Amino acid sequence: MTDAPMAESQNLEWKSSWRDEYLKWICGFANAHGGVLVIGKNDQGEIVGVRDPLCLLEEIPNKALSLLGIVVDVDLKSEAGGEYLEIRVDPCPNPISYKGEYHYRSGSTRQVLWGAALNQFLLRKYGRNWDDAPMPGIGLADLDGRALDEFRRRGVASGRLPSDVVDGSDGDLMEMLRLRESQYLRRAASSRSGPFLRWCVRENWLLQNGKRTRLSGRD
Repeated sequence: MTDAPMAESQNLEWKSSWRDEYLKWICGFANAHGGVLVIGKNDQGEIVGVRDPLCLLEEIPNKALSLLGIVVDVDLKSEAGGEYLEIRVDPCPNPISYKGEYHYRSGSTRQVLWGAALNQFLLRKYGRNWDDAPMPGIGLADLDGRALDEFRRRGVASGRLPSDVVDGSDGDLMEMLRLRESQYLRRAASSRSGPFLRWCVRENWLLQNGKRTRLSGRD
């Protein structure tokens, strides 16, 4: 009695034959947690064989490298039912695109990322969050002076900011709080709908000297 084949999952996908569009699945695995794409098995995990496997052993790695920029391991396997290929994909620390699209493996599905989901994915891949990302087109003139003054007052009153910050420039304050990147402000400082420190004031946090400290004075 043979064991039942494993079901498709987050890290496993079966295809009965190779098509170049399956580079999208490889892209999805690379952008998620890695996985194995099997060529030569049907949707039930049964071996149906693979056509011209020796050619595919050369073709698939070359296409993955030229179109995705990644290296994949392709192995020819043989069982009683015939031959099949295993394409092993490692998770990639950088975002991978296929012809301008970012694919992502979620459960046993492949998703094309766009809009807010794509933004969050790219920020996460680069080790950043939404508040930390620079916001082109937003400058110091777009910040609310009243919010700046209130933030200074609360910071000085709590002892978390030096008293001379009251007379300092807005640019110096942005640098102190690490809310500026080159000529751009980061999103935490640049929301047009609540022009300054909506994030910091709401959460009651201040970045100072690389440490997270509460403005309220509580630890």
